[in-house]
Amino acid sequence: MDTEDYIFQEPAASSPVYAPDGQKLRFIADYDGLPQIWEQQGEDGQPVKVTFSKERITLFKYIANSDMAIIGMDAGGDEKQQLFLLVKDKDPIPLTNSPEHVHHYGGSSPDGRWIAWSSNRRHPAYFDIYIQRLDTQEIHPVFTGNGTYECLMWSPDGEYLVIRKTNSPQDNDIGLLHLSLRSLRWLTLHKGEAGFKNPHFSKDASRLYLLTNIGREFYGLASLSLATGEITWLSQGEWDYEGLAMDRDKNRLAFSINEGGISRGIIADLQTGSMVTWDTPMGVINDIVFSADGKKLAFSFSGPAHPQDIWKVDVATVQTERLTGFLRDLTREKELVEPSFISFRSFDSLMIPAIFYRPKQAKKRFPVVVYLHGGPESQARAAYNSFIQHLIEKGYGVCAPNFRGSTGYGKQYTHLDDRRKRMDAVKDLVSLAGWLKAEGGADSTRLSVMGGSYGGFLVLAAVTHYPKIWSAGISIVGISSIRSFLENTSLWRRRHREAEYGTIERDGAFFDAIDPLHYTDRIRCPLMLIHGANDPRVPIGESEQFAAKLKKRKHPVAYIRFEDEGHSLSKMKNKFVAYTRMAQFLDSIAGK
Repeated sequence: MDTEDYIFQEPAASSPVYAPDGQKLRFIADYDGLPQIWEQQGEDGQPVKVTFSKERITLFKYIANSDMAIIGMDAGGDEKQQLFLLVKDKDPIPLTNSPEHVHHYGGSSPDGRWIAWSSNRRHPAYFDIYIQRLDTQEIHPVFTGNGTYECLMWSPDGEYLVIRKTNSPQDNDIGLLHLSLRSLRWLTLHKGEAGFKNPHFSKDASRLYLLTNIGREFYGLASLSLATGEITWLSQGEWDYEGLAMDRDKNRLAFSINEGGISRGIIADLQTGSMVTWDTPMGVINDIVFSADGKKLAFSFSGPAHPQDIWKVDVATVQTERLTGFLRDLTREKELVEPSFISFRSFDSLMIPAIFYRPKQAKKRFPVVVYLHGGPESQARAAYNSFIQHLIEKGYGVCAPNFRGSTGYGKQYTHLDDRRKRMDAVKDLVSLAGWLKAEGGADSTRLSVMGGSYGGFLVLAAVTHYPKIWSAGISIVGISSIRSFLENTSLWRRRHREAEYGTIERDGAFFDAIDPLHYTDRIRCPLMLIHGANDPRVPIGESEQFAAKLKKRKHPVAYIRFEDEGHSLSKMKNKFVAYTRMAQFLDSIAGK
């Protein structure tokens, strides 16, 4: 396999879960081209494949006090997750059997006899909560409401469900649902905007440990009294805390701190109050989980110079070790490039953070690709990206800005692009282009822009509203019209997207004034559009209507449609096609 083939088919491992016996570790990986469950026995052995489905595995969780597990699958990337019972030496047993609806898993009862999940099977716009008995597969609705509700966990005594209501993308509440009485008591009703996530019951079940940003710009660690609703802060800082986990004996917590796009892992001892950091290379920590005996924890880790693998921490020594690197070319990894972190001044003097990868052997002026994340409530982080590494190897620079509206920099920053402020984020890209030319070494004639989802919208907005700047554009599952996007996105998403973009009734004229779809005649540079036919978030019509307009005026456009994908590319074969075509496209325009 040559270097390009290797980079474009780099596997990834995530979502580790220790078996109840503590000896085995299972995780999701695409070693054979499609995300499946793999099992590693011991810490030196090669993993063994556990599932053999024709669709990607999206979820894996053990049932309490059992070696059985729940897995999730969708169809062709449509995100309509179905739940299955995984029993040793048997085919997965269907549980939800409603492929036209979405199902979010909510955990198993302490005795392992029941599971909880939420679904929009009653109404496509709303998620209700159900419990299901595993031996009979009986389904019982336990909470119905016209909103987005989900179950987060069962209480230790099995009498309650901890549920969450999502009010807007950055605002939610947590409550206790009494299963016998069917009564709900909200614990976190608040004024203003606040998020609550990753709750865990204390040892005496009198409080929840969780992450929240109530009354603050950033998420911190707190405890929530179940009796009074009082919040007590345990640790907080000037960056977001993420991914809270708890050991079985409820003596320790683990989480990471997102420090400007780089993770720092923390283990907190609840008895002594001490906190220690575990070391990793530059990168991003996710999916933290303790082993059954609490002596180790596993997490997924991805860094610019480290493809995504499962790592572990010895809790006693705080030493880290990569567990799933058996397929990696360690010599090639040493050649991967880590970025620098820069900031630039935008049109209104706001400082915008960005991640900048320079080519190893840069000429005085080199081509640069501006790489835009989706969301917009998301963040460009120091994670592994095979396509970025390929571009750097070929002599490109890559700059990934965290334009206004990104997360990771506080609540206020996240809302700087809301509704009528949408084009301010596009102006950030114009300012970045100026910085790259003046200070970043960019060749002004070879400045390209690419991005996915909302990042795709920014690509199309940039090349239509500021066409003189860009030499090429690549939009992946991008929005071409906010109006048509809101009209056609899945019903369960529309209300929450309106909190970000505005409504057609109130803001329709504004959408029409900025939507890239109406300005295709301005575009000067060649474009590439990529989309999955089953995308429930940004329907494929967004790319097809844009491509049709460009083809009508005979403007250079390459359009790739994947029939078996959704909002992201999950199949290795399709990633290889997309990455190869994108590389060829950029090389033909901006390459050396």
